[in-house]
Amino acid sequence: MLLKVVLALFLPFLLVVLFTRVSYNHYVGTALTAALLIASYIKGYTYNPFIIALDISSLTAGFFYARKMKAALLKK
Repeated sequence: MLLKVVLALFLPFLLVVLFTRVSYNHYVGTALTAALLIASYIKGYTYNPFIIALDISSLTAGFFYARKMKAALLKK
């Protein structure tokens, strides 16, 4: 359970940042990560509401970080 909590905290955040760097758009990065999370929920890999809440909060934090990262990149 501890491994799932740690992964739920960091993996969506890192995926949003990765997809944002690849696509140069933080909306696309967030949408791709959300699609992966929704697919895993539908397939039944995640059933604990606490883990789902951690995924969503990490996704949100990743979105805000990617937005800040993109703004700093465009400012240069």
